[in-house]
Amino acid sequence: MPVRYVTYQQIDKLKWDACIKRAHNSLIYAYSFYLDAMAKHWDGLILDDYAAVMPLTWNKKIGITYLYQPPFVQQLGIFCKAPLNQDVQQLFIDMAAQRFRFAEIFVNFPTVHPQPNFILSLQQPYPILKQGYKTDLVKNLKHAEKFSLHYKATDDIVTAVDLYQAYYAAKTPHVKQRDYEQFLKVCETAKFNGMLQIRMVVDDNEATLAIALLLKDNKRLYNIMSTVTAAGRQCEANHYLFDQVIQEFSGQQIVLDFEGSSIPGIAGFYQKFGAVNESYFLLRYNHLPWPLKYFK
Repeated sequence: MPVRYVTYQQIDKLKWDACIKRAHNSLIYAYSFYLDAMAKHWDGLILDDYAAVMPLTWNKKIGITYLYQPPFVQQLGIFCKAPLNQDVQQLFIDMAAQRFRFAEIFVNFPTVHPQPNFILSLQQPYPILKQGYKTDLVKNLKHAEKFSLHYKATDDIVTAVDLYQAYYAAKTPHVKQRDYEQFLKVCETAKFNGMLQIRMVVDDNEATLAIALLLKDNKRLYNIMSTVTAAGRQCEANHYLFDQVIQEFSGQQIVLDFEGSSIPGIAGFYQKFGAVNESYFLLRYNHLPWPLKYFK
């Protein structure tokens, strides 16, 4: 199969993005604007005339180039209009390994160590979607009705990112300040292209109780960053927020991608809405010579 390695400078971004858009497994992280902002470097493997593509996000350490997973990029992999067979998938992997002797990345095709990612199809009307809610979620939404909560749209990217960083930066020390700054660039481009949707819950005094920074392409609505404040937890603001998001976008041919978590409490939260697991996978290999084989 004519799969070729193409350097960043040689990639036709119009053809690349067209391939991602029409792919059956399209993901926003694979668009060129997202990779340009979040990856330190990236090249690609391309089948035929952009019939299928695989982004290769790489970095260099002590003279060794290796594949790594950029921050705020949940998964990448191989993107194509129709599913590829395992032989072709293996060809992509083998070609990547010829260039990069170490890899630790997450991909959209089966390898090992499946990772949970929870999604909810929004194509049904809201009353039908609500029938899939778990009992405790229904109770939490009833509790939320006791408070004066207001759901609203905003384009305040900085507030959404800063609040997320304030609550979660300590829990994700591998994400550096520069990564947040680069993600702001992703959001600005998404906003320009009509792909940014920020929704929040405030009280009567306009104090933020919960906020979700969502990115939207032609197939998915991605929960990239969501934050609930201490005050918001007291009034179930996060449950109310996502219930309102589901209501707003219901009846559309898109999927709400919660960006799943292996943390039981977070995974359980998404499952309350009727979300189902759509796994992604770890691709890891280490073909480095000793003693470099033990570098990380």
